[in-house]
Amino acid sequence: MRAAGPRSGGRILVDQLRLHGADAVFCVPGESFLEVLDALYDLGEAVRLVVCRQEGGAAAMAGAYGRVTGRPGVCLVSRAPGATNAASGVDMAFRDSAPMLLVVGLVPRAVAGREAFQELDVGPFFGQMAKWAARVDDPARLPELVARAFEVATSGRPGPVVLGVPEDVLAAEAEVADARVYRPVQPSPDPADLERLGALLAAARRPLVLAGGGGWTAAASADLRAFAEASELPVAASWRSQDVLDNRSPSYAGHAGLAADPRLAERVRAADLLVAVGPRLGEITTGGYRLLDVPRPRQRLVHVHPDLAELGRVYQPDLPVNAGVAGVAAALRDLPPAANPPWSAWTTQAHQDYLAWSEPPPGVAALDLARVVAVLRERLPDDTIVANGAGNFSIWLHRFWRYTSFGSQLGPRGGAMGYGLPAAVAAKLACPDRPVVAVTGDGDFLMTGQELATAVRHALPVLVVLVNNGLYGTIRMHQERAHPGRMVGTDLVNPDFAALARAYGAHGEVVERTGEFPAALDRALASAGPALLELRTDPGVLRPPG
Repeated sequence: MRAAGPRSGGRILVDQLRLHGADAVFCVPGESFLEVLDALYDLGEAVRLVVCRQEGGAAAMAGAYGRVTGRPGVCLVSRAPGATNAASGVDMAFRDSAPMLLVVGLVPRAVAGREAFQELDVGPFFGQMAKWAARVDDPARLPELVARAFEVATSGRPGPVVLGVPEDVLAAEAEVADARVYRPVQPSPDPADLERLGALLAAARRPLVLAGGGGWTAAASADLRAFAEASELPVAASWRSQDVLDNRSPSYAGHAGLAADPRLAERVRAADLLVAVGPRLGEITTGGYRLLDVPRPRQRLVHVHPDLAELGRVYQPDLPVNAGVAGVAAALRDLPPAANPPWSAWTTQAHQDYLAWSEPPPGVAALDLARVVAVLRERLPDDTIVANGAGNFSIWLHRFWRYTSFGSQLGPRGGAMGYGLPAAVAAKLACPDRPVVAVTGDGDFLMTGQELATAVRHALPVLVVLVNNGLYGTIRMHQERAHPGRMVGTDLVNPDFAALARAYGAHGEVVERTGEFPAALDRALASAGPALLELRTDPGVLRPPG
């Protein structure tokens, strides 16, 4: 507990970050937090400073870092332009249930309230996208408020927290002790709830577990698998939570996301008991709120979630359980397994349907994205982390890639474009020994493509697979459905992405036919640093068949 002598606010802040386990800080430097940068200088590699090219990319990296590590990813930005740019990453972290701390350098206290140069009030601005947003006006309160920020970011439903600190507070000195290391708090399951869940399972004939959301760990994933396989229960993954259960498990039933297997959707409708462990039961997972009736589903519903506000928000469960997923998964593992369960054939068929759905159908285009994903899954190790942004290109990834290792999927649950590349950079920093791939589209990439320079600067061998069809493909798909023959605003004029990658100092190649991809992949993987493969695809093929 350090208290010997005065420290600047910037030094106190950095000491708290280090105390609470931060080992990386993502930022675009700004004059409003020079004292923080100066304090980081003295720490060297103890807290790695990752300088990014735009605050949205930096904030996306911090959120992804939080998802991968389970600890709050930290981002530093300056005043209104930096903070407003970073807002997209804060919103991503909120919707991803990712622990994150954004620190915003603010105008000096003496000029606050005058609409001073680049002034911003963080509370009203971030109030709808952060779990907590506060201003620090006294350097002596930094230990208290930073500790609270870490606790709020990791407790209950994880999420982002924002602290605004005026630059004169960071420059001012105070003599204050450090806080204790934060401890996240999760509600625990009530034994009576577990007993009731056991009774509901015993009465079921067509149960389905729906798992996902935030707060999962490798141990919780293993507990879920042990529980499901012991009782031969089918498990579907909620939206972009496909790594919550090894997809090779005989219990795995597929992904309840966009462009889901129609057979899985029908299985959700036909279930007589739905056990939702962790997901919010939001619009995408529930098929636009059509797979379950609102507010009382036809299926008996058990809903487990760490945030009490989610229980009954849309659906009234038969058994609401306010608990963290790790505690519930451990408790489920200890439940006596069902003997000769009547749903065994139901589970076997669910997994067989998933396997069939995830096999590439015969290709019709010169460059078949289904076969590309199949090659990637054949060539890359099981622990590969795959990040993606938003767009129709991700449908091929989610359908044909098989997630076999927990912590291997980074996809924006809020549907934000520009997430894939920054997330991949953060994942490679957090897990340097694991292969990392970013799958992105042409429109998606150019939202944050400048962060390829960040990957080059830090010599991070991230593989970028860029699908270029010259369109905002998702919007074109909706346009063709709603206003056929009246296409406007969705055509793109793109650079030569492979040449752009080489200009940054990365490896870059163009692939135009399926047969060219394996050799190009080998060359990309053999390159010393970041590599980008530009896949030029048919703009007429906007989604896989089926």
